[in-house]
Amino acid sequence: MITTKNVTKSFGQLQVLKGIDIKIESGEIVAIAGPSGAGKTTLLQIIGTLDKPDAGIITVNNVSVRDLKEKQMSSFRNLNIGFIFQFHQLLPEFTALENVMIPALIAGKKFTEAEKRAKELLEFLKLSDRITHKPAKLSGGENQRVAVARALINNPPVILADEPSGSLDSKNKEELHNLFFELRETFGRTFVIVTHDEGLAERSDRIIKMKDGRIVE
Repeated sequence: MITTKNVTKSFGQLQVLKGIDIKIESGEIVAIAGPSGAGKTTLLQIIGTLDKPDAGIITVNNVSVRDLKEKQMSSFRNLNIGFIFQFHQLLPEFTALENVMIPALIAGKKFTEAEKRAKELLEFLKLSDRITHKPAKLSGGENQRVAVARALINNPPVILADEPSGSLDSKNKEELHNLFFELRETFGRTFVIVTHDEGLAERSDRIIKMKDGRIVE
């Protein structure tokens, strides 16, 4: 599902990734752990095609993403990769329903089709009574579940999450972690999660540990 071979990345004189080789199978929940500055988020962004490596091979869902032109890459990202960020990154001027619909509309789906799918996901995530609320009127846990629905709207095979529970309290954190495993069972998605949360990492199928831009375990 996801492979990287000898991936390197530098910012100026600082080499952040120093030859990363990983292989993640379809349906796995994999945690990427390690101290701050280890290169975890940079690796996740490169896997997600939000950034480009200096060298190396990245394959996602059998596609060599480095070979894609910019427009092709944007389309590939929209249809194949869902993102969940620490601070949900919802657009404040839009309702929960509208936020979830946006990736589907970008993909060219009809409005009625996108709306129907968004409502189904929000109902699955127990947010059907909150669909007209904007982010400021939702709790942190609710906003993060809206972000999960948005990540799922185009049925992407891969979900990338960067510290997804980092801003949540203990109760909402536990609910979100449980949700990831429920989503894997229900939708068969592959999850790659950058996290400092030891509990989430230990529950994952596998932990990739990074330090100083390298895989150490």
